[in-house]
Amino acid sequence: MGADLRRTGAGTYVSTSPEATIELGRILGTLLGADDLLILTGDLGAGKTQLTKGVARGMGVADEVTSPTFNIEVTHEGAETDLHHFDLYRLDDASQLGDAGVYDALDGDGPCLVEWGEAFADELGDERVDVTLERLDDEVAANVEPPRSITFEPHGTEATRLVLSLDAAFDATICKES
Repeated sequence: MGADLRRTGAGTYVSTSPEATIELGRILGTLLGADDLLILTGDLGAGKTQLTKGVARGMGVADEVTSPTFNIEVTHEGAETDLHHFDLYRLDDASQLGDAGVYDALDGDGPCLVEWGEAFADELGDERVDVTLERLDDEVAANVEPPRSITFEPHGTEATRLVLSLDAAFDATICKES
């Protein structure tokens, strides 16, 4: 796995396969607390749902994780706490966040992963991690899935702690395998 996933800097990773993106999410899932909020940003196919699948695995979620585009929210029961997975793509205005159940989920009974939430970052909270997933199309050969850059940008003290913990856990597991 180490060849498919590498850390390129503080809170910055490159994944060369969906499995590697899931593995990074799995490591992250073991570190999340009930109050953690991650806003996942990236184009269609960038890997937001793959990362979320890994987070769910790391939290002990048994059910299959897909993007909740039409439901807006899906809550997955984990081993110790629930995972709230949102897809805000269809929301037009911050006034819709309450009806979508976002504020209720932010009350701390489980971490929240929010796809397409960048337009609402200010309304979602100051204590969060913005996760940007980008396809590195310029680094791909024909008919090969492009690698992805995955960047974790913390906002707040607890978010900074989470990103530092992710870097340390990655170094202790993935780098040890290499």
